[in-house]
Amino acid sequence: MNNVLLSSGLAFLITFFAIPVIIQVAKDKKLFDEPDERKVHKNVIPTLGGLGIFAGFIIATLMGVPSAISSELQYFAAATTVIFFLGIKDDILVLSASKKFVGQLIAAGIIIKFGGIQISSFHGFLGIYEIPHITGTIISLFTIIVITNSFNLIDGVDGLAGSLGLLTTLVFGTYFFYAGQLAYAVMAFSLAGSIIGFLIYNFSPAKIFMGDTGSLLLGLVNSILVIKFINTAGNTASNFPIESAPAIGFSILMIPLFDTLRVFGLRIMQRRSPFSPDRTHVHHFLLDLGLSHRMVTFTCVGVNITFIAMAFFMRGLGTTTVIGILLLSAFIFIGIIYYSRPKNRNVLTRKVEKTEIIKSHKIFKLAGEAVEAD
Repeated sequence: MNNVLLSSGLAFLITFFAIPVIIQVAKDKKLFDEPDERKVHKNVIPTLGGLGIFAGFIIATLMGVPSAISSELQYFAAATTVIFFLGIKDDILVLSASKKFVGQLIAAGIIIKFGGIQISSFHGFLGIYEIPHITGTIISLFTIIVITNSFNLIDGVDGLAGSLGLLTTLVFGTYFFYAGQLAYAVMAFSLAGSIIGFLIYNFSPAKIFMGDTGSLLLGLVNSILVIKFINTAGNTASNFPIESAPAIGFSILMIPLFDTLRVFGLRIMQRRSPFSPDRTHVHHFLLDLGLSHRMVTFTCVGVNITFIAMAFFMRGLGTTTVIGILLLSAFIFIGIIYYSRPKNRNVLTRKVEKTEIIKSHKIFKLAGEAVEAD
């Protein structure tokens, strides 16, 4: 318990006191997001909040995890450092999608090869249990890449990605603490402490954005936590086994993960790049309903908590059934808010021509009709 309290408290303090300095430096160096006609932000907003999150997380984790049980920690630190430099360069200079993908593959490879974080069983999903090593490696790579990008793509509203990240890390951290997995509990609560320190400055009206540096870090750490959770909770010999562990792991990441898979699927079916910007994310639909940034954030977090509760109380039905019910419920939720939107929801975006669109709070020129980015 002392390690968890130390790490979370230290992470909070580092991030909380680092963010004002980062805001000032970013403004001095003009590293910010410019407002335009269609944005709710009236002032320039710095985009380097992820720097403060990373500093709090990595220092607190290294300080909080006892050296005797930190065998995988050095590799997790290496992977998060790769993601940190990838994100910070993307926030400042803008990287191509291919270079970002290669960097994410390197980080995922470190986690799988050296950190031992790999899916080795489906725990009964679709009637499948143990899977071959090579199949597990490929599925693990896919899982890490998708979850890493899911927090990046959901980061379109003040406080949303951070609030969802806070929810997931608190849930995972609590489980690992009671399961006796102290290293992973410290990791989760360290990130949670950093996120709290950041959210103080990020809730609407935001004073700073986390940028790719922060959102990719949140995604990568959550990918480690969810795979470890599935492997631990799905093992009947563990200290805290849980039925339908994959379904519960999926429910914890439900909003960012389902939204990303849905949007990627839509774009691929339309023969577009999965990373091409549009207005098909759940937060776009909620904004079209007239909800404020705060209400969008509270709605998404509340729905995510509901999915977690559903999965936990239905865990006895089996992994396949629970995941099926979760997916059906998610599609119903998306359908309700999509068809509830006002018919004139695109009037504003049609008026804005040859403007700039944001992708992860960075600006790209786009001739023609303006579309809000992810």
